[in-house]
Amino acid sequence: MAVRALRGATTVDVDERDHVTERVQALIAEMLLRNRVGNEDLISIFFTATEDVVSIFPATAARAVGLGDVPLICARELSIVGGTPRTVRVMMHLDTDRTRAELHHVYLEGARGLRDDLPE
Repeated sequence: MAVRALRGATTVDVDERDHVTERVQALIAEMLLRNRVGNEDLISIFFTATEDVVSIFPATAARAVGLGDVPLICARELSIVGGTPRTVRVMMHLDTDRTRAELHHVYLEGARGLRDDLPE
């Protein structure tokens, strides 16, 4: 087993608690499903959000789908000219026997073009 990092991101149309929660939960679910990752495989999850996402902590949305026993933390994304607005990014740290090349990073909604260099 090795510690690996799995990346993902999504965007929100509006900064409203229910909408952000829905998008973050959809992203997490897809990351776990696409990579066959179980809760017991997770070490920690790091979230960032752009400065225009203030209605809810992304970690709160993750806790609501059963990840309350996983260490979660949120931070502010850098404010870069030309950056994608209303974006939530995720980095999951996990124990896995899969290689980096076998992991499928997940980019949904308006975040699909953020990292076209990573395997999908």
